[in-house]
Parts: sequence; structure tokens; C-alpha cells
Amino acid sequence: MGKGNKSAIVTLVERSSRFLIAFVLRPGNRSDNMRDQLIQALGVMPATLRRTLTWDRGSEMAEHAEVAAALGTLVYFCDPASPWQHASDENANGSLRQYFRKGDDLSTLEPADVLFAAEEINSRPRAVLDWSSATARFAAHHTAAATRGRRSSRSTPAAALATSG
Repeated sequence: MGKGNKSAIVTLVERSSRFLIAFVLRPGNRSDNMRDQLIQALGVMPATLRRTLTWDRGSEMAEHAEVAAALGTLVYFCDPASPWQHASDENANGSLRQYFRKGDDLSTLEPADVLFAAEEINSRPRAVLDWSSATARFAAHHTAAATRGRRSSRSTPAAALATSG
């Protein structure tokens, strides 16, 4: 959340590759914008990589049923005050704070700024991935899903959002 809780960077982490998808939540109706931006970001992923979505209990997910219907994704909610139930996302938020300080006005950010930070984070080798990067691991999962005959796209979720208005 940004300054005065009026702006936010949305973070999604694919569980097995630790691939970070991050974007600035557009101003206006938070739940409608969240719905639209989630569908756009996750819609380019193969269905096997977006079977479930675990979310905290924020009001921005009020339209979760529409997200689930549009993507065929099951949406789960964490228990209140239980950050360990979405630890990968909390870790990603901490990594993003190396680029964007807590309390900054995030509404002034360009999509390219957030995409740059996410790409840098995703390119870092990680012990949990046997010193592979999230980008490499996600690409392998994406290719495997495509070769199994699932829906595929040449676009990544982050790139789809960076080119949107």
C-alpha cells in the first residue's frame, strides 16, 4: 500500500517457480480495477499455472467470483492476521521495497518502473530454486504446459500489464 492507502502495487507469486507478477493498481474503484487487472495479468498464463489464487482479506478482492469465473481459477482467502499463509508474496513485497519504499505515493509510478523491478527480482538466482532464477523456472513451467497442449501465449503476465493502459 502506498501513501495514505490510496495507491498500491499488486503482487502475485507463482508458487512453484517463485515468479513475481507486479503491477500498480489503477486509481478508481479498487475491486473493479483489481478484477480487470488480475484477469488481464493471469489470462496470458497457461491454465495449469493459475489453478488457484490465495489472497489476503482485502476489500479489493470483492469481485473474486468474477475473477474465478473468467479464469477458471479457484480463489482462496487467508485467515485474518496470518501472513505465513502467503509467505512467498510477503517475501516478494519485501524485495519490492528495495525499489519502492513503504508509504511512497505509488500512483505516480509508470508500469515500466514496476515491470523493471519485477524483472530484476525474477532474474536473481535463488537457493530455494537450486540457484536458478524465477524467470528460468517459470519459462520451463510455461513451456511444459504448452507442450502438454494447454493454452499458451508468447506474452508474460507482467508484459501484458506493462503494455496496457
